[in-house]
Amino acid sequence: MASTTPQGLCIHPRQMDFELPDPLPRHWHGGDAFKSHLFDAMSLQFPDGERFFIDSVRYFREHIGDPQLRKQIRSFIGQEGHHSREHQVYSKRLRDLGYDIDRLEGHVQARIRFTQKRLSPQRQLAATAALEHITAIMAEGLLRDARHLEGAHPTMVRLWRWHALEETEHKAVAFDVYNQVCGNRSLLRRAMLMGTFFFVLDTSRGLVHMLKRDGLLWNWRVWRGGLSWLWGKRGIYRPLLGPYRDFFRDDFHPWQRDSLELLQRLRGEFDGAHQAEEANGPVPS
Repeated sequence: MASTTPQGLCIHPRQMDFELPDPLPRHWHGGDAFKSHLFDAMSLQFPDGERFFIDSVRYFREHIGDPQLRKQIRSFIGQEGHHSREHQVYSKRLRDLGYDIDRLEGHVQARIRFTQKRLSPQRQLAATAALEHITAIMAEGLLRDARHLEGAHPTMVRLWRWHALEETEHKAVAFDVYNQVCGNRSLLRRAMLMGTFFFVLDTSRGLVHMLKRDGLLWNWRVWRGGLSWLWGKRGIYRPLLGPYRDFFRDDFHPWQRDSLELLQRLRGEFDGAHQAEEANGPVPS
């Protein structure tokens, strides 16, 4: 299918230094253990996961003839590299609080080693395109609905909004590369099912570990409040089910869900006036 990525899309890597609180408040999300540790558990997957995404896309960079997509690949690499570094600092803060971060990250690292050793570059890229869709719909939900981070520590709010903004900007890069070098939709759907399983598994494993260390694993109020926040009548994850299912359509493309207006409205949080008007400046390759 032809890409529906908007012409002139700005994918702009931002060099950020958030100076995360040290020590990090254990329950930085408004004193709520479930909310804090759900975000914490997701963050633990990013340092190694983002590097995997970079490697899977970079492998095919020389196969791409479209100069605009090649430019977007460079910006994708720059953004994901910055994300990985910031979330490494986040992981260190959690490690300092006494959580077994090495064990939790070890599960992710072992799976990535297996994937890179046993699966073809095309299947690795399919996994990246699938997981990028998961992060993109979650990112857009976070940017549109203030309840995701309502009451959280201001620095943590800024970190997560920055990450969400850039994930939304580059949400179609891996997908467009995949379409150019492979395009097998059946392989893409299988990658989504597998990626969803492991994303939920790793997030749940981290959440359970940190609640257990806090002595709150069997506190039913913590679980009742957390699950209601996620999946209740006004749960923040419920609106994501439709966009998630869209991925399985034969004609799906990430930019069928138009978020350009959202990006234009929110870039001012992180960009200077001159940066907001730039397309793509020099970025790491």
